[in-house]
Amino acid sequence: MPKNSKSVSIIGEDLKIEGTISCDGKLIIKGLLEGTLLGDEVIIAKEGVVTADARVKRIAINGIFKGELNATDELAILANGNCSGKVVCKDLIIESGGVLNAEVVYVTVEDVNPEPDFAPPPEEEPISKAGYRPIINLLGPNGN
Repeated sequence: MPKNSKSVSIIGEDLKIEGTISCDGKLIIKGLLEGTLLGDEVIIAKEGVVTADARVKRIAINGIFKGELNATDELAILANGNCSGKVVCKDLIIESGGVLNAEVVYVTVEDVNPEPDFAPPPEEEPISKAGYRPIINLLGPNGN
């Protein structure tokens, strides 16, 4: 299979999984999942029920999600979707009819890739013969 190709995995309606699921590519959940969910793109179908601690890039919920959800790119709650618990996401989409009953934290790109909020300490000016450091040195480094 080509390296750029992403796989599609399906948890069927009659399947119940307890534990940790980790999936590259697309995961479609039509059954029941309880535990931990790690993945790229997740779709919870209308018949799907997920109770989990989830860390995903993108998720579309058309079924039921309960738990803690961290979507680094996008969370979409579709018309039949119901999401409850605690949510951290960058982009949030809720279709008409979709239900969000959660504590929501919105993160920006800077939150995902934070820049240091500190600067290195400035080099200290030498103490003058009078015993103080000049606030502004107008003469230059050699006193000229």
